Amino acid sequence: MVHDESDEGEAARWAIRRDARPLTPEDQAAFDAWLAGDERRKGALLRAEAVLVYLDRGRALRAPEEPETDAQAEPAHVSRRTIIAAGGVGIAAAAAGLLGVILASPREGYSTAVGEVRRVPLADGSTATVNTASRIAVAMRPERREIRVQEGEVWFEVAHDTRRPFLVEAGDVLVRAVGTAFSVRRHANGIDVLVTEGAVEAWRASDPQARIRIRSGQRSFVSAEASPLIAVAAEPEIERALAWRNGELALNGEPLSYAVEELNRYNRRRIVVIDPAIGRTPIVGYFRTGEPAEFARAVAGIVGGRVESQGDEIRLLSAEK
Repeated sequence: MVHDESDEGEAARWAIRRDARPLTPEDQAAFDAWLAGDERRKGALLRAEAVLVYLDRGRALRAPEEPETDAQAEPAHVSRRTIIAAGGVGIAAAAAGLLGVILASPREGYSTAVGEVRRVPLADGSTATVNTASRIAVAMRPERREIRVQEGEVWFEVAHDTRRPFLVEAGDVLVRAVGTAFSVRRHANGIDVLVTEGAVEAWRASDPQARIRIRSGQRSFVSAEASPLIAVAAEPEIERALAWRNGELALNGEPLSYAVEELNRYNRRRIVVIDPAIGRTPIVGYFRTGEPAEFARAVAGIVGGRVESQGDEIRLLSAEK
């Protein structure tokens, strides 16, 4: 396949800028216009991003139990620093050689720290947006694409490929897609599957005959225990549940205790609700996941309480306590 070298270079420059820091509104508009100018540019951008991700593998993204083999090691003559220093030309020139190594890798491990959300382009053109404190392992095989969600939550945008199903494993639960968009979140007793585009099929490895089809705008909790598999319509709820992709927690009447539990997933400085009565208060609104102190102050105003800081804890108390 022949790629326009100018598009490859421009894609590499955008990949570097997006990797370094969030785009300004003006830059985002320019990026959107460039991307919309030619349908092939999305592929060029994914190739450039894949090279950057590959060069990052030796750091926090590698899953601890996945040691790097000689075949996976970054070529000695190429480093992330030298390629970024060379700008778009460096990444465009490196993409052809490094992408072949990426495609051949038997398994890639990716993880996020507490509070980190990372968009990971996969070698097949799919994208995995990995939520806070999560770990996945990816294996691109000739007959199928395998992703193991070892911990946490991931939203997948799956590149269409009928010859290679996209199979996600989370404990005893499996989810199969071809070309769609959906999220998987692991819990101690099962997984949540939310579908935003297309459809997926889910089942337990221990009972492969009992399967459920989950369509766009539906969600399903697939319990690890033997129980009926049910998909329910929940489009507005799904949009709120996936607000974390934009760094937000969206609430529509959920109790404060739930809101605090969710927000604490993203922060090492944790909120503690001292008064159980406060914890039952319904909360409505959008809040930044990385701003626990601001959330606590806003909620204190809603419930008529007060906030105390004590070490790494932000304590919510009734006004009279």
